[in-house]
Amino acid sequence: MQNNKLKIGLIGYGKMGKTIEKLALKRGHEIIMRISSSNVLEMNINQLDSVDVAIEFTTPESAPNNLRILAQHGVSTVCGSTAWLDYYKEICQLYKDNNTSFLYASNFSVGVNITFAVNEFLASIMNGFPSYNVSMLESHHLEKKDAPSGTAVTLAEQIINNLDYLDKWHNSSSKEKNSLPIESIREVDIKGLHTVKYTSEIDEITLKHEAFSREGFALGAIMAAEFINGKKDIYKMSDVISLKKHQ
Repeated sequence: MQNNKLKIGLIGYGKMGKTIEKLALKRGHEIIMRISSSNVLEMNINQLDSVDVAIEFTTPESAPNNLRILAQHGVSTVCGSTAWLDYYKEICQLYKDNNTSFLYASNFSVGVNITFAVNEFLASIMNGFPSYNVSMLESHHLEKKDAPSGTAVTLAEQIINNLDYLDKWHNSSSKEKNSLPIESIREVDIKGLHTVKYTSEIDEITLKHEAFSREGFALGAIMAAEFINGKKDIYKMSDVISLKKHQ
């Protein structure tokens, strides 16, 4: 339980927004704004002055404009929307220009962020063993709109940055030269499953993370909101859970 009660604005009030609300209330925070597709942010700008931190989980189409509005009103923001990162540098600059804090993560789960750290370390080792072929599989629920997932893209970019023989990823299980294949599966009630495999003729190394519920993502987003409140910079989830000191 945190001593500092936050006034939180939920930008996106779907399943994730409702899970965040439930856990935030348990941690002693207050939800003072709920934005949905029928109650858009532009209609509620006058409420932003009362918001300590906004938590934005919407769509790739909505996120950039929502973030621009929040930045321009100086609202510290945690963002979990994915597939909008062509605008990331612009959005970060807006938050800097307005002297407030911003934290984006493709996944807020503590376990996933530990997996990110292990994935990067493992890839740096595997660069010395080119006999292993690397591939990825990600599975989510049917409502998941982007494929591959933002988490899968983060994992892929970490691998590409560490393996000299890869320079891109592609969304398919088929092989392409110098490219990391990511297979995407959408099925009923899969919360999130990500698997990285290094396969050789003699063995296979597997790194896997599976989410059992949305609560891990929601709790991480609330932890991020608690962390950036009152700060004035651009942050990552590794700052929240202090992964850097373990690396």
